[in-house]
Amino acid sequence: MATSPQDGTTRGMTVRGAAFLGIGSMVGAGIFALLGEAGAVAGSAVWLSFLIAGVVAALQGYAVAKLGARYPSSGGIVTFLLQGYGRGHITAVTSWLLYFAALIVTAMVAVSFGSYGSALFFDDSTGWATILTIVVVLAVAVINIAGARFIDRVQSLIVLVLLAVFAVFIVVTLAQLDPDLLAPSTYPPTTDIFSSVALTFFAYLGFTVISFTGSDLPHPERNLPRAMYLALGVTTALYILISLGVFGTLTVQEVVDNGETALALAAKPALGDAGFAMMALAALLATSSSVNANIYAAAGSTAKLAESEMFPPVFGQRARVGGTRGLLISVALILLLGIFVDLTAIASLGSVVALGIFLVTSVAAHRLRAETGSRAWVLIAGITLTALVLLVFAVQTLRTAPETFTAMIGILALAIGLDAVWSRMRSRRNPVHE
Repeated sequence: MATSPQDGTTRGMTVRGAAFLGIGSMVGAGIFALLGEAGAVAGSAVWLSFLIAGVVAALQGYAVAKLGARYPSSGGIVTFLLQGYGRGHITAVTSWLLYFAALIVTAMVAVSFGSYGSALFFDDSTGWATILTIVVVLAVAVINIAGARFIDRVQSLIVLVLLAVFAVFIVVTLAQLDPDLLAPSTYPPTTDIFSSVALTFFAYLGFTVISFTGSDLPHPERNLPRAMYLALGVTTALYILISLGVFGTLTVQEVVDNGETALALAAKPALGDAGFAMMALAALLATSSSVNANIYAAAGSTAKLAESEMFPPVFGQRARVGGTRGLLISVALILLLGIFVDLTAIASLGSVVALGIFLVTSVAAHRLRAETGSRAWVLIAGITLTALVLLVFAVQTLRTAPETFTAMIGILALAIGLDAVWSRMRSRRNPVHE
């Protein structure tokens, strides 16, 4: 990461770059895969589901932005946990869960990049899909080794092109929108719409990546909240307009049946085959920018965890090729997950783990509200809504996908186990410090 004097004027990240990092992470993680699943629950009211999820994300964003402004660091949420709970088991277990969630989501997005690239250029070849998955992860690793200023430039370029593609899509679909398809009379019960928030919220998970830019932003006390609110505002508007365009152009059943290609199908009446190519390009850009943002966050968090002795010191050591060994370990684990694990079977796992992490982080923000100058009612609203979404999500998962619920318990047990093992090793290495 870039170093700087106290005033932060030489740091390598801009507000726009930090915001685009968040936008890239959020958009790449959800919108292509989510529309069909959300449509099966919320019908043509998916735009309302995205709006509610955006409100929940904004409340969480407030907590994270206030913490980031007060405790700027490349460690992001890890730093906030340390401030809120100290170097205890809550911080350590939550940090392991944060790391696992980041690895799962990043691997899923990298695999999605490979699938789209294979469909666009190589006739859906499985072999090429795997190769492209490897290529995007390694390319992003090189970008992260190059440093924050280079990440800023690359991410800004990717997101600008991505936003331009989505702008064309929105204009085209809204121009041919059929109001009858979006009539409130076609909406499902309110309980179904709210329960779908557990799905659409997944598309916002990447906003916390912005918290890891604190050490690279000049004047983070002012600029980190700006980047957070800008990213969430743009992303929420984008999701609402895209869902209105898709569900105002296609029937709910068409969206559900076509899943990830629903956006391309919605653009096809006006743009023909060019619509498919355009949205496939958008998918490649969105997924690659999401991989970039998540690996950036993983490198920062593992370095901070190693520094605070929550993780083994190897994660913070400098690597011969540049960057930290934590970055290289993360890249290797992401590649292993992407190549050898059926990620569709644990797709919900990253989301439910992240919701739990946000809940713990929000409680930390409430405990530190006097130091951060946060409004208690906003934090309490965020905690309440997050807990409600998490509860709905867990109940749905237990009912519809018990194997995923079992995996959720398993990953929690793994985090607790790793913390116990490392705590014992650490106490033997440095008993006086312990």
